[in-house]
Amino acid sequence: MSARRARAGGLLALGLAALVAVSGCATPAPPRQAPPAPAQRMAVRQHTPADRVPPVQPTVVENSRPGARDWRISAASGERRVGAVSGYTDRVSVLPGTPVGLYVSTSASSWSAIAYRMGWYAGRGARRVWSVGPQPGRVQPAAAFDPSTRTVWAPWTRSLLVPTAGWPAGQYLIRLTSSTGAQSYVPLLVRSASTAGRLVLVAATMTWQAYNPWGGFDLYRGPGAHHGFSTRSLAVSFDRPYAQSYGAGLFFDYLQPVLAQAERLGLSLAYETDVDISTVPGLLAGARAVVFDGHAEYWTQPLREATLNARDTGTNLAFLGANTEYWRVRLAGSALGPDRLVVGYKYAVDPIVRTDPQLATTRFRDPPNPQPENTLVGLRYECFPAEGAYRVLDPTFWLFAGTGVSQGTSFAGLAGPEIDRYYPLPGTPHPIELVADSPLTCRGVGTWQDSAYYTTPSGAGVLAVGTMRWVCALAGSCRQYGVTPAATRFVTTVTDNLLTAFAAGPVGRAHPALDNSAAYADRPVLNLTGGS
Repeated sequence: MSARRARAGGLLALGLAALVAVSGCATPAPPRQAPPAPAQRMAVRQHTPADRVPPVQPTVVENSRPGARDWRISAASGERRVGAVSGYTDRVSVLPGTPVGLYVSTSASSWSAIAYRMGWYAGRGARRVWSVGPQPGRVQPAAAFDPSTRTVWAPWTRSLLVPTAGWPAGQYLIRLTSSTGAQSYVPLLVRSASTAGRLVLVAATMTWQAYNPWGGFDLYRGPGAHHGFSTRSLAVSFDRPYAQSYGAGLFFDYLQPVLAQAERLGLSLAYETDVDISTVPGLLAGARAVVFDGHAEYWTQPLREATLNARDTGTNLAFLGANTEYWRVRLAGSALGPDRLVVGYKYAVDPIVRTDPQLATTRFRDPPNPQPENTLVGLRYECFPAEGAYRVLDPTFWLFAGTGVSQGTSFAGLAGPEIDRYYPLPGTPHPIELVADSPLTCRGVGTWQDSAYYTTPSGAGVLAVGTMRWVCALAGSCRQYGVTPAATRFVTTVTDNLLTAFAAGPVGRAHPALDNSAAYADRPVLNLTGGS
């Protein structure tokens, strides 16, 4: 919750990180307390009868196409000063075939663009789907500023329309290249018209935008001298480029490794943003599972309600990070269209409290509309910055099948830098099963990081990993924090098990949670969150 965290242990490498196992050993550590004896676990794998061979999934067909080797941006190209190039689109997501406005600024004489669909593609990570030749370069106007909300945006003229006819649903990066060789990305999601019968991958674009400092302001900070303000924005705009990861925002940090993993498995997938789920009624109807990426912190009230309704009608949920559903925000329009502003007053008084207090942009756990995150996630956000080893409680937990772990096996550095924890709070779903319990230190205070699994009467299963290092461990890109190849193997196997099983339908029917929460109800209450 600081003005900005070490990004789940540092920015992920732009290249497709290895998702396969490499050598290394886990280090056993004695557990704080042995969990209650589990009942007999059911096997993870289920066999398909020989007379019911499933059809080839569109994901498999798509990933059999030739991948591209040249989609990555090098540091030399991305940081080139002369002729630097940047851009944004006028839509966060579109249905296939819908043209998208592209806005580009460069001091070079011309620029060109290539659109890549991100996926697995035999490990290459992307496929080229569209390109446009040299376009006239133009230096677009400087950032505009609204002093009432300290919102900045790029008041640029549209450079061209990007056709998306024939583009399969998925996450795309449009790579811009100026005539001087400077490059940057522009993210775009081509969304699925239906999620029925599919595992839904959610891009947490409202969180990406909350941390986007382009123009000097985001929902955490603002420059001391700019326009006389030293405080953060109260609303941030999608009408501007992303400043991180050469324009890709937080895509590489928290979503790309999960997306590549899911496509490698050949599952039936749907692709949506958090804005889509917030604004398209009934979008999650019939979904098998919904997977939120490694940092889905900012939610609207409609997003929460849609996710709860999906869970309560049998849709599995997976939260592959920490600090999930912490800040309530709302969407508003800009000059380019509806839902282009993410409004987040946080601790300031939101004017909407006078007319519609249920939508006031506070923490979800706070008045006037308290709906604490534990009532959905099962865990409560605990602290930043935390650092410690992730410790396994019960090696027989069904999603740990094939990992080779034992009770007390630990993985250095996997817990942090933001963590969630179990508390015996009102509204926490039961039965809930703690499957990892990791003692560590946060801001000099001893506490715990937990992973938990709960099931519901609808048959839905919900897993919260409770650490922001899960995705970077999946990619093998946070070893500077002590995350070893053994941790990557563990996280990869668990994530494979989870995605495969969750995509098949309500897992709680075959794998009900074995409630062991009473054994962890006496740990001290620390209330360490703080931050903004």
